[in-house]
Amino acid sequence: MEAFEIFEETAELLTVDAVICFAGLIVFGVWLVRSGWGTKALADLQPRRNCMPVYLPFAALFLWFSAVAGALAVTQELPAKLADWQRVLLQNVVICAVSVLMAAVIILLARVTFVRGLKGLGLNARTTGKDLGAAFLNLVAIWPMVILAFLLTLMIGGLIYGPQFEMQRHEELKLLAEHRQAIVKVVIAITTIAIVPAGEELLFRGLFQTMIRSYIASAWGAILLTSVLFAIVHANAGHWAALFVLSLSMGYAYEKRGSLLRPIFIHLLFNASSVIATLYQ
Repeated sequence: MEAFEIFEETAELLTVDAVICFAGLIVFGVWLVRSGWGTKALADLQPRRNCMPVYLPFAALFLWFSAVAGALAVTQELPAKLADWQRVLLQNVVICAVSVLMAAVIILLARVTFVRGLKGLGLNARTTGKDLGAAFLNLVAIWPMVILAFLLTLMIGGLIYGPQFEMQRHEELKLLAEHRQAIVKVVIAITTIAIVPAGEELLFRGLFQTMIRSYIASAWGAILLTSVLFAIVHANAGHWAALFVLSLSMGYAYEKRGSLLRPIFIHLLFNASSVIATLYQ
């Protein structure tokens, strides 16, 4: 076999996912060794000081869901003459607008309830570059576990429902693949990659994880409980395992460094990879 043929076969084997998983296993292995299998990773960290009542994160979650459901219900009453792509575009604009509004509400609540306001919440523009780099490294480290979670879900689903079992694609990704209009793709991409991840991290990491951490001694316990909640509020049960693993990474990043920008960037990069993969396919 000639050298070129060997190179061609090797290139086919070394897919992007395989390379990322290999790099992730190395990074994750180094972290395990240095952190004593995670036991030393969050030792001696104090909860973020705040005066947040227990019900506040739940009230924010209920308000967000209610606002989105109400706004989408209104769009359903619009004239039937709207084309399907126009209705999808309008719905995503609504989701985007409501998410921005809720993010603003959460930021205002944090300014009142967190000691040191937004800095206490973990929003500091000066750390943006550092947090983006760390977020990429965190996502690479957790990527093999996310892939494993997807594979286990497929395996268990196949055992329960038979070989015809398939994981449903996220609704926004389906819409992204179905509609060819550029404006639809741009709005869905902005909503999925930037707006929704920022809002969700403000709510789940900023409010929920901080509130839970204030009442239990274990930082890992707060991360686990928040991750369970984060996974189950997403409608697609087939993605729960992967979302739970991803949430563990985001929760750890927040607790370890205290910067909310890190989990926001992890979430953003993860969603961006899904959007790019959908557009590429």
